[in-house]
Amino acid sequence: MAQEIALYIHIPFCRQKCGYCDFVSYAGREAEVPAYVSALKQEMGLRGKGQRVRTLYFGGGTPSLLCPPDVAEILSAARSHFDAPEDAETTLEANPGTIDGPYLASIRDAGINRLSLGVQRLNDGELRLLGRLHDEGEAREAVRLARQAGFTNLNLDLIYGIPGYGLPGAALESWQATLREAVALGPEHLSLYSLTLDEGTPLHDAVADGRLPAPDPDAAAQQYEFAEDFLDAGGYRHYEISNWSKEGFECRHNLVYWKNEPYLGIGVAAHSYVDGRRLANTSDIAEYITAMAQGRTAIVQDEEIGPDLDLSETVILGLRLVEGIKYTDLWRRFGIDSLRRYRRQVRELLQAGLLESDGTFLRLTRRGRLLGNEVFWRFLPGNQGEDQGEEDG
Repeated sequence: MAQEIALYIHIPFCRQKCGYCDFVSYAGREAEVPAYVSALKQEMGLRGKGQRVRTLYFGGGTPSLLCPPDVAEILSAARSHFDAPEDAETTLEANPGTIDGPYLASIRDAGINRLSLGVQRLNDGELRLLGRLHDEGEAREAVRLARQAGFTNLNLDLIYGIPGYGLPGAALESWQATLREAVALGPEHLSLYSLTLDEGTPLHDAVADGRLPAPDPDAAAQQYEFAEDFLDAGGYRHYEISNWSKEGFECRHNLVYWKNEPYLGIGVAAHSYVDGRRLANTSDIAEYITAMAQGRTAIVQDEEIGPDLDLSETVILGLRLVEGIKYTDLWRRFGIDSLRRYRRQVRELLQAGLLESDGTFLRLTRRGRLLGNEVFWRFLPGNQGEDQGEEDG
């Protein structure tokens, strides 16, 4: 039986880097798109062995900079080299301001059946602060056009924890307004991310030299907790730390990551996890295109994932899911009693109120979701302390 994978396709082009963006993306290089699309098709020919594709995902960068024929060509190549059913969840990330009605109708006809819009905020001042090119009106129009084009599975990305000036409580009120307006637009899915200031980004530099106040983690936590309550009341199911959906609209592609199952990444800087190995492609567009033209892979990182790290990552990723992890699932996959393997960590985290369990599952508490990193590092190899090396029955 052919291996089942999730297929990720990285589109590294954008019109302008956002002030917080640390992803591998490049502005002002759209002239290279045709050569890059050809390279993507060549890589699929090199790495496609008839694997069954459960989901496809165009990420970036700004995938909506691809013209519809390019999207159709890439999907055709995927179906040629993989067992990729036409009804598989197929997502394309798009930025408001880069799309119109005919464009959306064309990519829908090509096979895109899930759209993820990078709205981020519904406040023009905050959008300018983030370095976004669209305004709030274009965001609302993008949703309207998506519905008009026939999209029935729509995600909105939003950012909370934005630093700002003004009266106490103003940041929370602004976030509440954005969230209320976003829900009023009726998306099937919402992804909410706390602003992270990575070194080297414009927003990080603005905070470092005092032009902008630093993000307040307590304010961000307050905004997150508001989102939990508000979205629950609005009929959205909280199924992963940063993700909410209407029933049946969970992102199947991302669930593959959180369940630590196989995925294959195609394109510049794309990562893969297949056959017990973690792989990564070069982040250099010219190098990638050249490698594909020469019929060789662009892989620059190849790491074997041993059983201890595999177990650790499965636990950490699984704890991101609101339902947590079932001990029986870990037993089936690894043949170990995880309660014994992680006895000390679980005991301490239960006592700290960051985890909860009834003996059949382990999951983060509401407080634990706010302090996830305080939980996750304890499950890394080498942090098992006194229980490391115990025999598991």
